[in-house]
Amino acid sequence: MSEIFGVIGAGTMGNGIAQAAARAGFNVVMRDVAQEFLARGVNAIEKSLQRDVDKERLRADEKAAIIDRIRTTTDLGALSDAFIVVEAVTEDLPVKTEVFRALDQITKPSAILASNTSSISITKLGAVTNKPDKVIGMHFMNPVPVMKLVEVIRGAATSDETYETVRALSEKLGKTPLECQDYPGFISNRVLMPMINEAVFALHEGVATRESIDGIMKLGMNHPMGPLALADFIGLDVCLAIMNVLHEGFSDSKYRPCPLLKRYVDAGWLGRKTGRGFYEY
Repeated sequence: MSEIFGVIGAGTMGNGIAQAAARAGFNVVMRDVAQEFLARGVNAIEKSLQRDVDKERLRADEKAAIIDRIRTTTDLGALSDAFIVVEAVTEDLPVKTEVFRALDQITKPSAILASNTSSISITKLGAVTNKPDKVIGMHFMNPVPVMKLVEVIRGAATSDETYETVRALSEKLGKTPLECQDYPGFISNRVLMPMINEAVFALHEGVATRESIDGIMKLGMNHPMGPLALADFIGLDVCLAIMNVLHEGFSDSKYRPCPLLKRYVDAGWLGRKTGRGFYEY
């Protein structure tokens, strides 16, 4: 496959998407603002693929071929020939808007611009481009190489053709695409985040300890991870950002972020990535 699959952002989600695309046979160009971020992203891909080699799910020569299909760059212009660009930068509307404006200028008219956003409006991102019919949400789940779901989000102007192309592409990546419309939090986070937020309220109000809350949800609801441990895994700053999007988007007090969640974010206790959240790491 000579067509270029573009990825913006080499963080956890970006490098996971790049890995999935390269593994599916696409030539990938992964772009980030600094060489160190790109090096870290490639290192994460190598480690992930090596685990598959160690478990005999992948041969060493296949791993080398996958890595070989990924090119890294700090130059946005390197994505000018891409048939699709998936944006996986910070969950922040002004930052994403800037990326989409820039992509609109440099990509060919037929190129699809997708966002891996977990809560930001696809309609808003499409509106800053000259081709809102080509803008769509591709919300991958973490860790991307393992998780099967891609939540495919249609903005107000997303065309049927764009949706069908992305649905077929998701399947080519070995994923299961499930469609939803562009409303705050889509489906995944509209259902998940209030559950996490409610667990934080239960902790905040002293209803139970963190271990009891997580244990009850794991043993009683068969969840693989309790909501507080899951919040730490996602990042408490990300959870708070999504709750704020829901709260503002629906103007409904049921989406009000728990004060304890805000407090932990203010303290810089963001979960696993900082060594402390609801648990210590």
